[in-house]
Amino acid sequence: MENEERNRKLSGALKSRHIVMLSLGGAIGSGLFLGSASAIVAAGPAVLLSYLLAGLALYVVMYGVGRMVVHGDSQSREAGMSGIIKPYVGGRWAHFTDWVYWATWMAVLIAEEAGVSTFLAMLFPGVPLWVYALIVAVLGTAINLYSVKAFGETEYWLAFVKIFVIILLIVVGLVLLATNVFHMGLGPSLGHMTQETRFIPHGIGGILSSLLIVIFSFGGSELAAVTVAETENPRETIPKAIRGILFRIISFYVVPIFLFLELLPWKQVSEGTASPFALIFEKIGIPYADKIILVVIIVAIFSAVNSAIYATSRSLYSRVQHAENGLGKSLGKLSKKQVPTRAIMVSAAVLFLGVILSAIFGDGFWQFVAGSISFTITIVWIMLLIASLMMYFKRKETANGFLRMVTVLVLIALVVVLVSQVLMNPWSLSVFALLICLLSFFSYRQTK
Repeated sequence: MENEERNRKLSGALKSRHIVMLSLGGAIGSGLFLGSASAIVAAGPAVLLSYLLAGLALYVVMYGVGRMVVHGDSQSREAGMSGIIKPYVGGRWAHFTDWVYWATWMAVLIAEEAGVSTFLAMLFPGVPLWVYALIVAVLGTAINLYSVKAFGETEYWLAFVKIFVIILLIVVGLVLLATNVFHMGLGPSLGHMTQETRFIPHGIGGILSSLLIVIFSFGGSELAAVTVAETENPRETIPKAIRGILFRIISFYVVPIFLFLELLPWKQVSEGTASPFALIFEKIGIPYADKIILVVIIVAIFSAVNSAIYATSRSLYSRVQHAENGLGKSLGKLSKKQVPTRAIMVSAAVLFLGVILSAIFGDGFWQFVAGSISFTITIVWIMLLIASLMMYFKRKETANGFLRMVTVLVLIALVVVLVSQVLMNPWSLSVFALLICLLSFFSYRQTK
């Protein structure tokens, strides 16, 4: 009976609309609403280049993931990324990627949970942070434990709210920009972001520094690669979701930040700014604009927490589902609804640790965790690119010469970014990321 329970596969209940919203739910969180302020401070108007470059790199990475899903073994629906990249990079490196990605999302859980608790305290002051953390932890865990369909539906509507507000922000920004053009003329209006400074005020170093936050912001879009085992018809659904990534990056990141830079002096933004987008709503006199933005930020970050619980539990389950004894066997069990409940409980438990750490280290803790996530996300993207490149050269029919060349160029660029992250940021971040990588690599044990 126990073997029968353990051999059940994960539920294939996620549909195309869920996968699209999942990739948005992971990508639109504190990285957009909280991290964008730090990115603007680091690079000035040139932050637009950071978002565009990172968006193009992400698209190439995820295009390769889509190709691997389409040309992979249709009978193999192993959870996590390992099921996709294992045929090309081998068991050890697939194991390495899964564990690095799991560690990344565990850090995301801590960062996003610290963010949502902080913003809830701003909206309803006087309540201890641990109370908000408890609410977030219980609610997110309960949604994921109930069923994958409940998780997908919840994430779908949370992402819908975020998208609606961003579209509203874009409309408001365009109206304000059109009003400025009408009164001031086209040239002065569209040249606002460079009136008081150069387009790249802090040089290439500023762009590289902002990439640390921008890559963190985009982390989550690759979540589609984890959902293969629980997706209906993944060969059609996942590539369809991936094709819209570049459009979503431009729509939800580049356009709103461009409008902000054109409408308001970017130097008004400081590291302590809750969200630069609240300033746009305040400019047109919307009552309680700061409170409205706070609510949206809370929804956005809780959505990212929801996605992080899913990603960590599935990545953990993918590494233990074939264990024959011990803790791995226990964590690999599924519920009657084909949900890895014990893996979810282990992953969600880190939420409580996050509140303690954020209370001890304050605002600097979010910056530290975001920086460490950027390291590991870059490593995961590099591994996905290497796997797709190996497929392109191994199976000639999967890619033409242009795609291979572009993929190689993006791989080189990501390696340069990774080296820059190591050189330009505190040594503690590098040591933290190195420990994660070493543990992930040397913990591999070949399955008999």
